Amino acid sequence: MSVEVRIAPHIHPPKVETFDLEDMTNVDPKGIVRAVDHFEVHPFGLYLARQVVGHHRIAYLKSWLLPELGLRITDYDLHASATPDCDLYLDLVSITSEQNRWTTVDHYLDLLVWTGRGVTVVDSDELLAALAADLLDTGSAQLAMENTHRAVEGIAANGYDVFRWLSTVGIDIH
Repeated sequence: MSVEVRIAPHIHPPKVETFDLEDMTNVDPKGIVRAVDHFEVHPFGLYLARQVVGHHRIAYLKSWLLPELGLRITDYDLHASATPDCDLYLDLVSITSEQNRWTTVDHYLDLLVWTGRGVTVVDSDELLAALAADLLDTGSAQLAMENTHRAVEGIAANGYDVFRWLSTVGIDIH
């Protein structure tokens, strides 16, 4: 029996973002340089806040990069007319830092969290397509899956409250 893995038409290499604390910038996966209003380095990771210019739904974002958990947690402030897709958006990523520069490499999977109500894993099709296209190595894919399971289990065990779960693993991001 053979299993066919179809490549998603929108498959892309892993998205890479950089965060330069000295220049106060965030370079997105397309190479667009965006000004960052605020960075804070903590023992558990990096916090950043910046305006989102030109987006039809999102006005402002706050993100926490958490290397030990392989997560980027983002909380969006929306324009008044926009309807939220979720309360928090979690990207499964690898995170490295050296001096004043942090880098994330996206591992395709994302979690949509509705505080107190639920969590949904999305983009598993992208992860499988990236593996099939040799855009992601199996070690990174396995780590993304392990980090996804840990996050979903922790969030669910804490009443679908990301911040409560993080406090149980020693991370206080309030």
